Amino acid sequence: MSWIFALVIFIVLLSYYNAPIRWITAEIGLLLGSYTVINPLTSVSISLWCGFLLLFIPLNSPVLRQQLISRPIFKWMKNALPPMSKTEREALEAGNTWWDAELFSGNPNWNLLQDLPAAKLSDAEQAFLDGPVETLCAMLNDWDITEYRKDLPPEIWAYIRQQKFCGIIIPKRYGGLEFSDTAHSEIVMKISSRSTTAAVSVMVPNSLGPAKLLLNYGTTQQKDYYLPRLAGGEEIPAFALTGPDAGSDAGAMPDTGIICYGSFQGRDQVLGIRLNWEKRYITLGPIATVLGLAFKLHDPDRLIGDKAHIGITVALIPTNTPGIAIGRRHDPLGSAFQNGPNWGKDVFIPVDWIIGGVEQAGNGWKMLMQSLATGRAISLPALSVGAAKFTCRNTGAYARIRKQFKQPIGEFEGIEEPLARIAGETYILDAARTVTNAALDNGEKPAVISAILKYELTERMRRIINDGMDIQGGSAICMGPHNYLGRLYQVIPVSITVEGANILTRTMMIFGQGAIRCHPYLQQEMAALQQNDLQQFDKLLFRHIGFFAHNKIACLWLGLSNARCQDVPGDSNTRRYYRHIARLSAGFALIADFALLTLGGTLKRKERLSGRFADVLSNLYLCSCVLKHYENQGCHEDDLPLLHWACRHTLYRAQQSLLAVLLILPFRLLVWPLRRLVFPLGKPCSPPDERLIHQTAALLLDDTPARDRLTRGIYINTDADDATGRIEVAFKAVLAAAPADSKLRLAKKQNLLAQKDWPAMLAEALTKNIITPVEADLLSAAEHARSIAIRVDDFAVDLDSSPVTAWPSSTIERGWI
Repeated sequence: MSWIFALVIFIVLLSYYNAPIRWITAEIGLLLGSYTVINPLTSVSISLWCGFLLLFIPLNSPVLRQQLISRPIFKWMKNALPPMSKTEREALEAGNTWWDAELFSGNPNWNLLQDLPAAKLSDAEQAFLDGPVETLCAMLNDWDITEYRKDLPPEIWAYIRQQKFCGIIIPKRYGGLEFSDTAHSEIVMKISSRSTTAAVSVMVPNSLGPAKLLLNYGTTQQKDYYLPRLAGGEEIPAFALTGPDAGSDAGAMPDTGIICYGSFQGRDQVLGIRLNWEKRYITLGPIATVLGLAFKLHDPDRLIGDKAHIGITVALIPTNTPGIAIGRRHDPLGSAFQNGPNWGKDVFIPVDWIIGGVEQAGNGWKMLMQSLATGRAISLPALSVGAAKFTCRNTGAYARIRKQFKQPIGEFEGIEEPLARIAGETYILDAARTVTNAALDNGEKPAVISAILKYELTERMRRIINDGMDIQGGSAICMGPHNYLGRLYQVIPVSITVEGANILTRTMMIFGQGAIRCHPYLQQEMAALQQNDLQQFDKLLFRHIGFFAHNKIACLWLGLSNARCQDVPGDSNTRRYYRHIARLSAGFALIADFALLTLGGTLKRKERLSGRFADVLSNLYLCSCVLKHYENQGCHEDDLPLLHWACRHTLYRAQQSLLAVLLILPFRLLVWPLRRLVFPLGKPCSPPDERLIHQTAALLLDDTPARDRLTRGIYINTDADDATGRIEVAFKAVLAAAPADSKLRLAKKQNLLAQKDWPAMLAEALTKNIITPVEADLLSAAEHARSIAIRVDDFAVDLDSSPVTAWPSSTIERGWI
């Protein structure tokens, strides 16, 4: 019996270390040989040897293994593999993998994350943020832009052109700024904290516009002509991709181009393309001077090649080209950035207007997937973090200065919970943004991670703003020039909708692409199947089996030990979280393999299942970023509540999503032991507790370095008549008067002061020497600033005139506001 036990232990250890088959064969053979030498030959030993030879001879003979084992699996998988369209294949091939693949491996290589340099700005980039970006933000009046002008004022557009805001990503040799991805993100984030309209207007030329496509694929002539004009704002670009019948389903695009000869600018027999299209939701479309257009190209006469149906192609077309119609504007939830439809009827263009020339005809979808991920990885996350930091700073200050029942509302437990969510989620968002930017600046192009950022950061921004609206209550829902949250609340769905609706980003892109791109073997196995390469498939299959066996043993061991023996980086504050990531990563890899094995190609249509898998991967990535961000910032002790809240929140959500996967997986008899392997001692992760919630919320109620680090990078002013400046002024005034206010509270508790209105009580406290004249001045200044900060705009009955700005002095003096 002890020999059988030893045999099991050997197999477990060899599986855990993912040993090659020959090692396993040698070790088990050696053990059986020792058993036979020591014990006489029995029926048990004969059975063991027969089983050993029957199993391991084929496994160690490539020819036998391929015929007896790999070929049947090869045929089954080839039949089960769903057909893959060209657009799907090109989407899968876009970009590369990075930390997402490590999380999918079940055994992350922490050095990959630890060795990533922190994102930094150059001197020129920092000077641009401190100079032109700061100036632009000071010029912006969001109420005027969104309520009256419905556009940026002419002087703002002129300043954007003058300072080359449209050329952030364009190299200096073309007249651009040639800034890093980190600088691009910081610029968009800061502008978005002042005006979404301005941020989108700057963002689009640098991410969703043609500049990126030209830089990556344009011909020398195209670059030399267009890039200087785009950098200086002489050309306003837009990119026309989405149409009425083709949103996320690019394969359904009805827009067509036919290769033919035609007349162009007085010349006959010009080889070109006859285009017909209809597009909508095109940002900057109404004012664009040059249009990037995606369409399906056909060549029925084989004028440029041997294929009649060439595929999705992108071209760059001046909007004054005959046949182009620029429609009227859309109104995206009251935001004022330019957006609208356009269409073309029998528009003839030369073939050299294809971006990259004829050589890139048919490669449009691949080009788009490679280039437009910038919107997902940089621009939209920057917008989200700007909104989050803006809400975090101002709502936290509002919760400190707004009083109910004679105390700041931020001290109520009911308010602390959403305040803690606002602070903790903002920390998560900024960590994901900065760490991903650092990876992008380091040459990574992680397509799956860009989808994670787009989905998670926009969705979490939605929750942050909703919490801010709840805390501010009535003042948040009454629109006016001093309402700083209303417009943000209105435009939340815009960023959630663009660059792929979030529902599809979660259910199709994050896990749908991640399962293939990030898996150590799956994409290579699929390639072997498509190439009918049995020999390569055989090698990959048995590596895959070893990977699956390793993860089973690793899950059980990590679950029983709570990963305490796992070699991870970090210190006493962070090491436990690294261990939880390692443990959940192993569980995720194992269960994902099980789902792929049991569901095969049908997993593509199990969107509720793939959505929950996406939640696991996303939260593990976010938690990894939080740990890296905390270390990059210098491991400040006063940031610990943010670190602990963020890690516990993301790990708990990853754990619960993994449990949700186990609840809906098929083959229930196999799922139960799988759950025992992953969670042998129950659920290891719990959400933030009451004490942590209190500590995290408290960070927003005081003027501390932790609060400044959390909201660093947004536009802040101290103009008492500004929508947010008045909050900032009141916050500092209330904090300055806090010691004196505590004296008044104590005096009232001790019945040393009569319960009078505010001016009388202040005078009495001064007379009785409860406070000093200096403290009385601080209290008066704080009360005045507070009353201004919590005012709510009101209008004439018809709502057509300017808001009423004169407030009855008695209202303020009596402390009724």
